Amino acid sequence: MFKNVRSTLFHLNNSRAIDAHLDRLDAHGVSRREFIALATAGAAAAATASLWSSPAVAVVAPLGKLAYLAWTSRVEFMAQASHATQAASQLFGLGYSYLDGQIDSQRQLNQAEQQFADGANALILHAPDGSAVRRIAQLAQQNKAYFANVWATLPWYTPFDASDYYTLYAVPEEFSAHRGVTEVLLKAVTEKFGGGDIIGVTGVPGFSTDSVRSRGRDAAFASFPKTKLVDQLPGLFNREDSLKATQDLLSRHKNVVGVVAQNDDVAQGVIAALRANGLKPGEDVLVVGADGTTKGARAIKSGQQLATSANCPAFQAGFFTARLYDVLNGWQPRAAERMLNWHSVTMTRENVDIYLQRYVDNGDVPPFDYKLMSKVAHPNDWDPQGQITPLDIDVEWAGLPKPAGWQYPPAYLDAKNNGEWQRVTEEYRDHYKIPFFGPSPFKAKA
Repeated sequence: MFKNVRSTLFHLNNSRAIDAHLDRLDAHGVSRREFIALATAGAAAAATASLWSSPAVAVVAPLGKLAYLAWTSRVEFMAQASHATQAASQLFGLGYSYLDGQIDSQRQLNQAEQQFADGANALILHAPDGSAVRRIAQLAQQNKAYFANVWATLPWYTPFDASDYYTLYAVPEEFSAHRGVTEVLLKAVTEKFGGGDIIGVTGVPGFSTDSVRSRGRDAAFASFPKTKLVDQLPGLFNREDSLKATQDLLSRHKNVVGVVAQNDDVAQGVIAALRANGLKPGEDVLVVGADGTTKGARAIKSGQQLATSANCPAFQAGFFTARLYDVLNGWQPRAAERMLNWHSVTMTRENVDIYLQRYVDNGDVPPFDYKLMSKVAHPNDWDPQGQITPLDIDVEWAGLPKPAGWQYPPAYLDAKNNGEWQRVTEEYRDHYKIPFFGPSPFKAKA
């Protein structure tokens, strides 16, 4: 064992050999010193694991390549998430590529196949629907590449139905989040107008997250009997289609006082449509959204948008990149860690300045310590920097039909029933030190 370790470390004294490794691994932007540090740490970890017979010790593997497959570039969230994912990938020594799926799952499937063929060993899927998820999971297993999926998915299909290479499905806890922003709207509408007609501009029909957000929205009305959801149309999660949908809804309903937009890009379309109809957003009609994009935060600051659920593109970027880095380097998630929720914060004018300072007007100051999210890079003091809990599939996919013969994955049930679910919840809570709504951990250093 130690002979092999010594041989590896001696080999790393050869600069030509290091450069050959870097070229082969497509490790652009990674210095020889960084590569040696990673390799040395990996050798030491391997030796320690052998001595203690501990398979849980992570071994730092050669650098890899991460691909982020976004379902469209027409949504602001995607561009911001890609920028942050690239920054996180560089910190972890991973190559990076971004691909626009153009709202086409078949295109994304082809992109995934090509990325795996080109050597990508880590992939984040951000899809318009779940139709390609199963096949991409199969491709990941065939290519021994790790795959993580965010938001849209195939309901009732879980990582447990695929392989260990489908390492993570994670979404914000959308039911409570969208109920929360809708409650802010309905409370304000009741106080300002005495109640009234509300319209909804939704996302992509069949999109699992669109469904759960709608359920959260609808649940909010029970506490505000003077308000009513009178109509809704899909805005396809983008500004242009949402503008058209809102104009159509306004032509049907003349007494609208509030709009629940399914994300902040949709809210931008709603705001544009209101203006085109001679209505003042924030005065004549109140608008809420979701996601916490730059434009959404600025609209809240200006008073045109009332609230949003701050999911934060940069958080998604760090969370997913750190997970993929960890599994590439030998860390194995427990069953309760393979499907997770992160919890957003309702953002209004009362707290938007904090968000703007950290996530929008932060200049070169990173909003998160991405390395600190990694259990490999920080095995003892890792910090998710946000609230994370195991995902309950009965909440996430409530009301959606189960396939014939569907049964709960045994590993999922075991985790819920043997205490692992609670242990994971408490562990992530205890490690959560840097608040999601607070200054960047690098602000003082800057």
